Amino acid sequence: MYCCCCWATLAVSLARAGETGGLAGRTWRIDTEHLFGFVIGTDVGEVGDKEMEAEVVGGVGKRPGSYTALFPSLEYEFVPVSNLRLAPTVVAAYHNISGVPDLDDRRQFALGGVSFDARYRLLDRSQWGLGLTLNAEPHVGFVDETSGQWVDSYGADFALALDRELVSDRVVAALNLLYQPETSRLHTRGAWVRDATAGIGAGLMTQVAPGVLIGAEGRYLRKYEGIGLDNFAGQALFVGPTLYARLNGRLWMIAAWSTQAAGRAISSSGALDLTNFTRHQAKIQFGLEF
Repeated sequence: MYCCCCWATLAVSLARAGETGGLAGRTWRIDTEHLFGFVIGTDVGEVGDKEMEAEVVGGVGKRPGSYTALFPSLEYEFVPVSNLRLAPTVVAAYHNISGVPDLDDRRQFALGGVSFDARYRLLDRSQWGLGLTLNAEPHVGFVDETSGQWVDSYGADFALALDRELVSDRVVAALNLLYQPETSRLHTRGAWVRDATAGIGAGLMTQVAPGVLIGAEGRYLRKYEGIGLDNFAGQALFVGPTLYARLNGRLWMIAAWSTQAAGRAISSSGALDLTNFTRHQAKIQFGLEF
C-alpha cells in the first residue's frame, strides 16, 4: 500500500510538471515501445528514430543473508527500416553478497557483458487493433548474474509481444511470452552448464495526464536446468506497479518495482523461490530521443 501511494504521488507531481511545461491540453498518443517496466510493447518507432537509453535493473533479497545485484546499462537504439528496431547495449554488474548459502561473499563492480536487441513488428496496432512483435536479444556475459563470479556466458532473450488499447489513448494492455536459454562456464570450475527461463508476463497502463501513465505488471517465470525445459528447478510470480512519464519533448523515464508474491524452488522448502530468483526486482530507465 505504501509503495502504491508513493507511485500515485509521483505521478501527480509529474502530471503537474507536465502542465507547467506546456503539455496540458495536448493529446499524447500512446506509444508502447518504452511504456512498460519488465514487459515490452509492440511499437518500434519510426524510420530514422534514434535514442540513447540509460537503465538500471536490480534484484534484492535472498534468504538468509544480504543480497543485492544491480545491472546498469547504456543502449543506443535506431530504426533503419520500417518495423525494425535495433539496439546494441553495454551492461555493467554490481554485486553485494553476504551470508547467502551457496554464494561467496563479495562486493564487486565489473563489466557484465554486451547484447544486441532486435525487434520486428509483424502487426501494427494502429492498423489492426492488435500489435504483434517478435523480439530477440543475443548476449555475451562475463559475470554470472546471480553469484557475481567470472564466467563465459552465451544466451538470448526471446519474446513474443502483443498489445491492445482497451480505451483509445487512455488504457493499454500488453502480453509477453518469454524464453531465455543460456549456456555458461564458470572460470573456477571449467565445466559448461545450461539453463533456461520461460514464462508469461502481462501489463496494464492508464494515462492519468498527457504523457504520464501508471499501471501494474505481473510475470510468472519458470527456471529449468537445461535449455530444453526438461528439468524443472523452480518458479516465481512477480507483481508490482509501473510508472511512465514523458518529461519533455525528447526525454522520458520509466520506474518499475516487482515483488515475488509466490514461488517455489525444487531444492528448498521455502514458500518462495529465493534460489533461482530474488525477493524484489526494480528498474529505472531514462531515454533521450535525438
